[in-house]
Amino acid sequence: MAIFNKESLEALRQRIDLVELLSAHVDLKRTGSSFKGLCPFHDEKTPSFIVQKGDSHYHCFGCGAHGDAIQFLMAHQKMSFADAVESLAQRFHVHLEKVDAEEEKGPSRTLLKEALNHAANFFHFYLLYTADGHEALRYLYRRGIDLNFISHFKIGLAPKNLKFFRKAMHEKGVSDAIMADAGLLTRSKENHWRDFFIDRILFPIHHASSSTIIGFSGRKYKESTFGGKYINTPETVLFKKSHVLFGLNYCRRRIAKERHLILVEGQIDALRLIQVGLNLAVASQGTAFGEGHIKELLTLGIRRVFIAFDSDEAGSEAACKAGHLLQKEGVDVRIVQLPQGSDPDQFIKEKGVESFIEILQKGIEYLPFLVAQLSKNVDLNSPAAKNEVIHQATKQIRQWDHPLMVHETLRKLAHMMHVPEEMVGVGKERSPHVYVKTYASVGMQTVDHARIIETDLLRWLLLAGQENPLVIEIVFKNLKVEDFQVSICRKLFSLYYENYHHQKPCDLLSLAIALDDAEGQLVMADLVQKKINKERAQLQVAEAIQKILDRNWMQKREEIRGKIQSGLCSEEEVLDLVRQFDDLKRSPPKVEVELSTLT
Repeated sequence: MAIFNKESLEALRQRIDLVELLSAHVDLKRTGSSFKGLCPFHDEKTPSFIVQKGDSHYHCFGCGAHGDAIQFLMAHQKMSFADAVESLAQRFHVHLEKVDAEEEKGPSRTLLKEALNHAANFFHFYLLYTADGHEALRYLYRRGIDLNFISHFKIGLAPKNLKFFRKAMHEKGVSDAIMADAGLLTRSKENHWRDFFIDRILFPIHHASSSTIIGFSGRKYKESTFGGKYINTPETVLFKKSHVLFGLNYCRRRIAKERHLILVEGQIDALRLIQVGLNLAVASQGTAFGEGHIKELLTLGIRRVFIAFDSDEAGSEAACKAGHLLQKEGVDVRIVQLPQGSDPDQFIKEKGVESFIEILQKGIEYLPFLVAQLSKNVDLNSPAAKNEVIHQATKQIRQWDHPLMVHETLRKLAHMMHVPEEMVGVGKERSPHVYVKTYASVGMQTVDHARIIETDLLRWLLLAGQENPLVIEIVFKNLKVEDFQVSICRKLFSLYYENYHHQKPCDLLSLAIALDDAEGQLVMADLVQKKINKERAQLQVAEAIQKILDRNWMQKREEIRGKIQSGLCSEEEVLDLVRQFDDLKRSPPKVEVELSTLT
């Protein structure tokens, strides 16, 4: 995660125009000295979302949503803390200086982004205005891709002549080392620099939550071109292919709002859908759709995915694997059945977007599709063959992480295959994922219980406090700075306490500036990523406080017990310690709060 220094964050705070930022997402109308609009966080017909001109916070009088620019981007655009800061810096033209942290060693991200932007401009120019480009343009025109499409998505072409690109980049002041770190150059067998992309049509790949280019996907348009159909930028500090979904930058906001998306195979498929108004489409870029991609989508709260892969054998197998991974995480999957030999781009060009929406709505559930895939070239009238299909389907379903989905899907499988439910183990479901997930997340590391319960409390304070003053009241009534044992948590709580009581801002950016600490930014960014249920804020924060109080109470008792058993105290001191121990035992801590306020 990027760590930013205090001066950069302070400069950013001074430059942020909250009204300008919010206006890109909310239709704000001026009423006196304030701006009002329909709240993006809940459905309403009468505007109750308000921001004062020059203020650094918004507030909704309907649902209570409250926060600063960073909280808005995190809540509305589902960005991480670091992504929100970088997005704001880019929007308001603030150069961010990084704190010297171990994670940030390596090439300058700013220089890499500049290099990739220069490269995108060069490739786009080369496609439009050179003889080689005209040949590639003819290929694109035959695919039904016109100049508006090419210009809108800044499609480009990598030259086959290895001198042009490097020379143009050198003229822009971009060194070979930076180009290599950005994935634009590689070493030849003779250890000479050579272009990574050669004679391929290039599609810029953007960061999921901004317009920043982080890499390219290159498609060959001649059979003679060496390599596979698609090649992507190699792994860099900006581009991690196992987490990047092509087109997400165009669709992120709508996907987060509607909680569903269309998953396609190719870049052109995704861009075609986006162009015709179905800006819900992302592509896996020719790489295997995996858990990293799903993790990215789960942060957007997706509930349903329409898989519209190519209708060939390879596409069906890929859809089967992708669907399994999504169902494993509890996401509803619908398989879009395109005509044989077709893909979304071709289908829309031939039949139109309305016809595509129709087949989208007719998408079949994942289970019938899975059974059909497993049953290919199999005679289900054969008991042995039928047994094998049921066994394979059952084995796959039992790998899913949600017991209710496993139970209900096994029941459907039994009915579909006309066998008794007990034959597929309905009612005998196991949850093997519990062990796997615990091992994966914990591994050989020691769990810091103190850090967990203290960051949990701080999460409520940071994310619910400004919207719900009662949360702050409950926390400060029951906890003191010395109740925190983890140094960075104690520091963050103390900072929040001081700012609040001196009527200073307690928003995320202000706290990050005041921390001026790499570890503090990491902890704060980490704890605000986890979602909370604000509707039950008082009850949940009371429970978080109780855990800290109980922890401290038990430790105090054990400390006294240890002194009693040490043999180092006099008889009088032991008697006094026993009285203290008994007093503590009779008086377990209890959160002080009116029960009527707990919701």
